[in-house]
Amino acid sequence: MLEDPRVDWQRHSGKGHGFSLKSKETVAWQATPENVAQLKKHLVQFLTLAAGGPAHYEGKEIKAGHSGMKISNPEFDAAIGDVKASLDKLQIPNKEQKELLAIIESTRPLIVTQR
Repeated sequence: MLEDPRVDWQRHSGKGHGFSLKSKETVAWQATPENVAQLKKHLVQFLTLAAGGPAHYEGKEIKAGHSGMKISNPEFDAAIGDVKASLDKLQIPNKEQKELLAIIESTRPLIVTQR
């Protein structure tokens, strides 16, 4: 996902401006080793929790964490496609893929703000 320009992590498309800090200052997300590590950690924690694993998630609430990013349906679709490709590469069975992708899809109303 991080390498997929359709997802636009750095919000270069002009539609979004990164994320907001408590001071209301908007900061573009940068793919630094620390930011990538934190993103991966939060994604794994979220997917583990969403799939019924241990309830330990250190990230922000989904809607608050994505507010102001102006994420579009095509970007969300691209991210889901990237997750699907990873699951295929890892040879995860179709039943489990469908269950996980349905969980991710259920977050669309909380993440997508640009229809």
